[in-house]
Amino acid sequence: MTSKKQFRSIVDRRKATTVPGAANAMFARVIEDLGFEAVYATGAGIANMHLGAPDIGLTTLTELESAVAAMADAVSIPIVVDADTGFGNALNMRRTVRRLERAGAAALQIEDQVFPKKCGHFSGKEVVPSEEMVQKIKAAVDARQDQDLQIIARTDSRAIEGLDRALDRALAFIEAGADITFVEAPTGTDELARIARELPVPQVANIVFGGRTPDPGRDRLAEMGFSIVLYANAALQAALKASYDVLGALKEKGSLASVADRLASFDERQRAVAKHEWDALEERYRVVR
Repeated sequence: MTSKKQFRSIVDRRKATTVPGAANAMFARVIEDLGFEAVYATGAGIANMHLGAPDIGLTTLTELESAVAAMADAVSIPIVVDADTGFGNALNMRRTVRRLERAGAAALQIEDQVFPKKCGHFSGKEVVPSEEMVQKIKAAVDARQDQDLQIIARTDSRAIEGLDRALDRALAFIEAGADITFVEAPTGTDELARIARELPVPQVANIVFGGRTPDPGRDRLAEMGFSIVLYANAALQAALKASYDVLGALKEKGSLASVADRLASFDERQRAVAKHEWDALEERYRVVR
């Protein structure tokens, strides 16, 4: 089964499957190693980790494509890719879909913000007219080479126009051909329940630690009928805090002795990047002199 078919079968279960985010191939490997069924290539995380910048639309398609290709080389589970606004108009969207599908995406999330976009949990967002997003969705659907590539249409209009308007937009996106919809930043469990109840296609919930949407837990989200629950930057936030704690202790004390329990061992680090597999390949191709 291809990764695209695998992801489609996960979505069709509507069991609130947890999909953590990865900002790079290392995090993707950890997610696969822990037994998660899919990984989310997070646009915010890639901007933070690759550029050291906030999620305000600075990342380019080329940079995203490179990150996705590295993840696809590193893991075998499906990769859901945050493709932001498609990096332009409907024609740009066509190019974006083609390149990210070739890079290894099993699903592409596209959104209706004005380019350059912002994190869905930031203030000051703007959205394009619904009609413009509809045409971009049509372009994305037409551009995919494999019909199992899932097109996830996200609307950020909840924070701008209210939930009713966001649901109307999502329905228009479904009519345009979106396989899955994603209403970003609902502010309560009652809103989450409405989204899952009133939209006929599979739904995505996005749980951001410290963000606007509450975390009712996987079981409750499954009861509501959500298909996918994103924890887009849990790994990044954990790594950032650990980095500050460990490096802060190193700066203060000149040693890692007091924080040794916060570090992966040398062997654990090598296992995480499958060094044993590379050692086996090196032995296989060794030139006998």
